[in-house]
Amino acid sequence: MKIVVIGTNHAGIATANTLIDQYPGHEIVMIDRNSNMSYLGCGTAIWVGRQIEKPDELFYAKAEDFEKKGVKILTETEVSEIDFTNKMIYAKSKTGEKITESYDKLVLATGSRPIIPNLPGKDLKGIHFLKLFQEGQAIDEEFAKNDVKRIAVIGAGYIGTEIAEAAKRRGKEVLLFDAESTSLASYYDEEFAKGMDENLAQHGIELHFGELAQEFKANEKGHVSQIVTNKSTYDVDLVINCIGFTANSALAGEHLETFKNGAIKVDKHQQSSDPDVYAVGDVATIYSNALQDFTYIALASNAVRSGIVAGHNIGGKSIESVGVQGSNGISIFGYNMTSTGLSVKAAKKIGLEVSFSDFEDKQKAWFLHENNDSVKIRIVYETKSRRIIGAQLASKSEIIAGNINMFSLAIQEKKTIDELALLDLFFLPHFNSPYNYMTVAALNAK
Repeated sequence: MKIVVIGTNHAGIATANTLIDQYPGHEIVMIDRNSNMSYLGCGTAIWVGRQIEKPDELFYAKAEDFEKKGVKILTETEVSEIDFTNKMIYAKSKTGEKITESYDKLVLATGSRPIIPNLPGKDLKGIHFLKLFQEGQAIDEEFAKNDVKRIAVIGAGYIGTEIAEAAKRRGKEVLLFDAESTSLASYYDEEFAKGMDENLAQHGIELHFGELAQEFKANEKGHVSQIVTNKSTYDVDLVINCIGFTANSALAGEHLETFKNGAIKVDKHQQSSDPDVYAVGDVATIYSNALQDFTYIALASNAVRSGIVAGHNIGGKSIESVGVQGSNGISIFGYNMTSTGLSVKAAKKIGLEVSFSDFEDKQKAWFLHENNDSVKIRIVYETKSRRIIGAQLASKSEIIAGNINMFSLAIQEKKTIDELALLDLFFLPHFNSPYNYMTVAALNAK
């Protein structure tokens, strides 16, 4: 069987690796318009902010590794059209060579693309996006310029907040804009997000929330020099757009069924409306256990799992995705936040009747004073069924990174907050208290 994978980042690589390792003997072709593969974009800000010196280790797979296993790799090759009826792919290489590939099974792993605000001046020099490695390189080069002193970051989600920290670490003045009233509004309720806002402000980042960009103005050289919002005008030397991503699904055309944002609709086998076409990663929908329905959640962890599921199903073993919770985390200037499932705000927006329980305590036992950070927790649950549908944690302690995974599993397994209250959680003073803050939050649920 000939399998063509379009896209060689997390989802496409996971699909190919599963097929190679578990179902040998197939002919596999991988195509990507980029010159590299497997870039961990979540590490861009860490590198650009010089928490690491070089980006080399942000790539975990190489084309030659796949070629040694018999995979045909076509990088810097742009797919222009897919003939789904005759199962043919038409592409063109960087040198202009026309390429045609047939397929028995096709995997679309084309990922996501930045949302571009349609504002006056959007095409000026000095306005950047942050998705590909090359875009990270461009921003890194800008940060190295002495005359680039004042930077506007538009969008205070994960990527915007991270690149704002990176810019500040490089000695820049940073203005962070968002239409929402807080940072990280898509993942955390306001009470939690304000903790990150305070952290950002304490480290010198100028916050402009509840503010919408309306126009970019240029200097005499055609380079961006001002950002105009609904509240004021600001002088800037560089603009980084981080307002979000949407599915990069243009190749689906009108042949495949799509979600409201254009993502390719798939079932729990990652199979599209065309039984010979699978879609994985950010280009596809995914099943949310918190929502109990398909939705769109663009995360690298989800991409990997969807690729594994697709690989098994294409290889011949029928398995279903267990669904996801959208678990995520962020660390900015040593302040850590993690969440999974739905926030109260997100749940109410889709019409769910929910309640929540908050608690705050020290991470370790109360009698240990050294490096004993406070932890805030919120557990979100359906009011009637008491099924846990979300959780949020915030602390300078890194231990919360592991704790959120328990809530992810609880959502997947449809556990109630009452079951969590009696869960066997170990106790050791170095790590927690006899009445663990997770236990107390559950016990306090009304």
